[in-house]
Amino acid sequence: MKPRITVITLGVDDLERAVTFYRDGLGFTTEGIIGTEYEHGAVAFFDLETGLKLALWHRRDLAHEAKVPMSVSSPGEFTLGHNVSSKEEVDQVMEKAERAGAVISDRAHEAFWGGYSGHFQDPDGHLWEVVYNPAWEGE
Repeated sequence: MKPRITVITLGVDDLERAVTFYRDGLGFTTEGIIGTEYEHGAVAFFDLETGLKLALWHRRDLAHEAKVPMSVSSPGEFTLGHNVSSKEEVDQVMEKAERAGAVISDRAHEAFWGGYSGHFQDPDGHLWEVVYNPAWEGE
């Protein structure tokens, strides 16, 4: 297995609400919801950088496809990291997310390790970290 990820799929409770948040609120590009003609097939894809895609799929359909039981979601299981080039950009992204309806769980602040970061949850509780890491400048 090559060490790469090509699609990050988030299970959501309301696909239309999630698409609105990511498309209209955060400005992610999508063709909208596709696959509605298939049972368990409705999905929305968003192009990210370098060939990576974000997919939104109803939680029940994702569980059906993966043959796993539905369970209670927990935002503390993982974060999606969004690295930016300045502290000001962290603040801008956090403000944009909040205007889009995100819940700010951790306001942007100086981090103990020398960076600057904050956390928000999308409408389904998925946890995002917006971070400026000065050690990654120039990468």
